[in-house]
Order: sequence, then C-alpha cells, then structure tokens
Amino acid sequence: MSVLDTLKLTRIPEEDEALRTEVRAFLADAVRDLPKHVRARSWGGYSTELSRELGRKGWIGITLPKEYGGGGRSAFARYVLVEEYLNSGAPVGSHWIADRQSAPLILKYGTEAQKRFYIPTVCRGEAFFCIGMSEPGAGSDLASVKTRAVPDEQGFVLNGQKIWTTNAHHCHYMIALVRTSGSPEDRHKGLSQLIVDLTLPGVTVRPIRDLSGDSHFCEVFFDDVRLAADALIGAEGQGWEQVTAELAFERSGPERLFSSIVLFDQWLDWVRTPAGRSDSAQRLAGKVLTQLAPLRAMSVSVQEKLTRGESPIVEAALVKELGTTLEQFIPAAIADDLFARDEDVPVELLMTLKYVTEASPSFSLRGGTRDILRGMIARGLGLR
Repeated sequence: MSVLDTLKLTRIPEEDEALRTEVRAFLADAVRDLPKHVRARSWGGYSTELSRELGRKGWIGITLPKEYGGGGRSAFARYVLVEEYLNSGAPVGSHWIADRQSAPLILKYGTEAQKRFYIPTVCRGEAFFCIGMSEPGAGSDLASVKTRAVPDEQGFVLNGQKIWTTNAHHCHYMIALVRTSGSPEDRHKGLSQLIVDLTLPGVTVRPIRDLSGDSHFCEVFFDDVRLAADALIGAEGQGWEQVTAELAFERSGPERLFSSIVLFDQWLDWVRTPAGRSDSAQRLAGKVLTQLAPLRAMSVSVQEKLTRGESPIVEAALVKELGTTLEQFIPAAIADDLFARDEDVPVELLMTLKYVTEASPSFSLRGGTRDILRGMIARGLGLR
C-alpha cells in the first residue's frame, strides 16, 4: 500500500476516482525497470515516448474539450492522473507544463485558430511547452520583467532573456510574459503573453546544471526574434491578469505535496521490515502523514474552486508554501533517521535520498519563492 492510499480524506467524485486503478496498473508496468532514484525525479523527468503513449490513451488534456482533442472530463480526473504519476515516479516532465498550464491558458484566452492549432498536438503528446516568466532580477517579482516585444506591422520583435525555464531545451514552444508597452516601472501595465516557437532564428537555449546533476532549468535568450501577430495570446496589455490566473494551476496541485513521495514510500517500505523498524521511525511516519492528509485536502479544495471558474490565488499560494515546506522536511528528517542507526541501510534508498536532498532546495523556489508567497498570504489574510 502506498502513502497515497492513506490520505483519501477528501472525496474525489467516484467516476474520476475509478480512473485510478487503470492508471496505476499502466504506470507500474511503465516504470518497472526504472530505479527509485530515477523515479524520484518524476515531473522533472523526461520521456517523449511515455508522453506520446499517455496521449494515445487520452490521459493528456483529459479536461480539455473533445472538439480540440481533449477528454472532456472533470479536473478531478486530471488530479487523479497527476497523483498517480507522482506516486509511481513516472517521467512525465516532457508534457507537464503543456498539460497543466499552456493548453488551458490557450483554451481560455486564445483565438479559435490558436486553439485548433496547438491544443490537439498537446493532447497527443506531440507539442511540449515551457513557461517564460522569471528573468535575472525578476524572479517572483514578475511585474518587473524587462524582456520586450516591440509591435510592428508584421507582428512583434522580441528581445531579452528568461531564466529557470524548465525543460526549454526539450520544448517546442514557450509562453512568455513580456512587455509590449511602457517600462518596468509601470509594473502590471503593458505586459502581454506571447507564444514563441523555440526553433525561430534568434532564440538560444542554454541548460543550467544544478547541484544534483540535472539540467532541466535553462536560460533562454531572444535576439531580434520576429513573431507574427498571431503569437499574442489574449489582449495586448492584459498579460498580468492572465499570468496570475495561470499561476493558480501551477501552485496548488499534487506536485506541491508529493515531490518527495517516492523517497518517503521507499523509506516506509524499509522501516516496515525487521531491519528498518524503530519507534522513532514510526513517530516520523506519523508526523509526515498527519501533515500530508490535510494538505491534500486543501489541494483538492483549491482544485474544486478552479473547476467552478474561481481564481483562488491566496489559497493556492498557501498550499504551495505549506506543501513545499513539508517536501523539504521529508528528506532532512529521513536523513536524520537513517544516519542515527547502527544497521546497514539499503544502497538504493541512500541513492534516492541523495538525489532528493540535493533537489529539495528548489522546491521552495519553483512556482514562486517562499518569501513572496508568504507576503501574498499575509495580504490575503489582512495581516499586512
């Protein structure tokens, strides 16, 4: 039994919950030959083959309308899929952003031509997107972005730089938040979102190798990149409204709770054996589970608000902040448990611990830094 099976305090509709058995069985076979320390990457992992197979099964774009190639199902169906992806450690990073944010954003704000061109290829697992928000000097403070797209008679000319762009070196497109008028001092005014084909002349992508040895973060440079007028998503100058709505999808899902779940499950499997059993491990397991359960309930409740068309920005920020705090606690606490023992610890468990420990500092950075989110939460609660 996995940790996920112990956390079902908040009810997901039965027709969506029924999807779990089939998905779990498929993923168990798909990741059978992947060692746990590789599975621990999950939504940071990358497999175009798996993404296309999931597309063929109808599990990408499952919430999008059938007329655009989607599944036409509830957002809770996708929630079940995501939980199972993370729980199994499936390498789903290739289509992750396109499914979670890019296609829903195009559906909400895009033209009919954009919807018919981009969304079906996303649903088939053939078009991968990255997010162009953060810049040097403009991380969580997105309103200060300087990358500029100057309108002209042919469309736009794009110049600037994005950073911390996940999997840009593997992606076909970026949805970039850029300034189409005014200056950074204008803050929210003059920002727009554009779809950038990353194969265009003038686009340079440079992967950034991190402490764990991964290179999923990238720098992306734009040097006089010419974009057609139909690269604009939504209305020019309304990018801030669009991007804040988009971030609710990014900040509240299971990926803000379960980034350490493969490690935690692997550790639990060991502490259930005579060699790994201890009173301190039992207390630690209880401490983690009693935090995970209400956090999952919060995450599901935010999902319910999103299905009603609401924009729960503060609630999503709260899930992300509390969830990533727990995600970072798990590897630190497991390390303390393992290194306080006299008995031998399985090597594969130590390999997974090493990866998650090295990756965990990024958990509170991606999707908005801790300090910025705490400020948002404080304002939302009327505390500042």
